[in-house]
Amino acid sequence: MKVVTIKDVAARAGVSPKTVSRVINGEDHVRAEVREAVQRAVAELDYRPNAFARSLSSSRSYLLGLFIDDPVSGYAADVQHGALLRCRARSYHLVVEPVELSRPEWREQIRGSISSLKLDGAIIAPPVCDEPALVDLFVGAALPHVLMAPSVEAMTSGTVRMDDERAAREMTEHLLAFGHRHIAFVQGPVSHSASARREAGFRAAMAAAGAAVDERAVLRGDFTFRSGMEAGERLLSLKKRPTAIFASNDDMALGVLITAMKCGLAVPEQLSVSGFDDTASSRAAWPQITTIRQPKAEMAAAAVDILTDPRFRRQMGDPEFHLLLPHALIRRGSTGLCLAA
Repeated sequence: MKVVTIKDVAARAGVSPKTVSRVINGEDHVRAEVREAVQRAVAELDYRPNAFARSLSSSRSYLLGLFIDDPVSGYAADVQHGALLRCRARSYHLVVEPVELSRPEWREQIRGSISSLKLDGAIIAPPVCDEPALVDLFVGAALPHVLMAPSVEAMTSGTVRMDDERAAREMTEHLLAFGHRHIAFVQGPVSHSASARREAGFRAAMAAAGAAVDERAVLRGDFTFRSGMEAGERLLSLKKRPTAIFASNDDMALGVLITAMKCGLAVPEQLSVSGFDDTASSRAAWPQITTIRQPKAEMAAAAVDILTDPRFRRQMGDPEFHLLLPHALIRRGSTGLCLAA
């Protein structure tokens, strides 16, 4: 089987190999019609640039790093999938680097990764993207980086995020529309900036509807299944039991759902349960969990787009590299009309 070369692509597109290289590397100053012709030839010939050869012929490695605290979580799986697919489309490779901020040597580990891997850029996922000392390592190394779902935008970084507060408000309004007024809320960890934004959305919707928030029914979780079960046990043992529980991520919502079943409660007839993120666990549960679809894979893909845009290295403070992606409320079987007297 003949290996397709850059010369083959150039011949098909009617341009020089150097022009093909410029298009593949995302360089500026290529006419739109020429860029389209090269991209069409690449697709028709199924051309795959040799990453090693590309790195030898330039100062770039064509390698991006994804820095994340829990690489095996459902959230991380979606992020990695989105980043990998976009890296493949752009002829880049991705390496996943776990970040354990609880370990005293984490700074040395990150410095070592930055130095040894010769990355072209880095994606820093939540919640570690909100650790200033971590971000400073990438700034100090002059390594282009994008923060996913950060608490604030930074002019030295690109950012991709969604509107967590608005999404949580929409979910609370969904429950209120079913007639629920005694709605419990399971918070996320303090270390995760999205936790505060989601709680703010919940409280804003309750206030707008004139529905009082029972502070005894607002409990702290840590985005794990176990913490959802523990929160569910406490909430369902309250003298005034909530008619709906909004957990601020799907793993905790699943924990609440399992606890409700253990207590013999029918969902959603006796208790509505909702989550956030639209991870695989929300779809595997029965009934399936009503949730907010966070565009995790799309955010990761957008981060790759930013890092591989040659303008980003020159214009990191440009508003074009601070993206807000849309979310969606996914209505499923775990929420329904409030039938409590």
